[in-house]
Amino acid sequence: MDPVQEYVEAATFYKFSVSGTLSTIEINATLLPLSDPSLEPLQINILDYILGLADLTGELMRMAIGRISDGEVKFAQRICQIVRQIHRELFLVVPHVDDSYDMKSKMEVILQSVIKIENACFSVHVRGSEYIPLLGDDAPMSFLLGGADVE
Repeated sequence: MDPVQEYVEAATFYKFSVSGTLSTIEINATLLPLSDPSLEPLQINILDYILGLADLTGELMRMAIGRISDGEVKFAQRICQIVRQIHRELFLVVPHVDDSYDMKSKMEVILQSVIKIENACFSVHVRGSEYIPLLGDDAPMSFLLGGADVE
């Protein structure tokens, strides 16, 4: 993985975690000039930004699944909408990108992330709170966890 793409993924995930919004290509304006004036400051090109954004969707998928397990289904649904929108918009861009194997494989991974989030949200919707832990409940949910025998 390219370090610039990793930076885009990390910076955008941080911004989303803090503000609920994504970084745009204007991320370049937030980069501080290097201390050595003889070196060019880092500039993120559009392809690295797009590929970093594609990688971000995996982190958002993990966040959504974690939020579902915390009982925050609405937030997970919002993340799903964001990941779906990223996929939709990148789908329009991909034909115009060089015949990049990276981009094509990342598009498949984004779609898998959307499907995983949708399936998790759907499972909670269909099965109700059965999948959401009852926080603060000391009663074991399973005989495997040492629950009392049912007579």
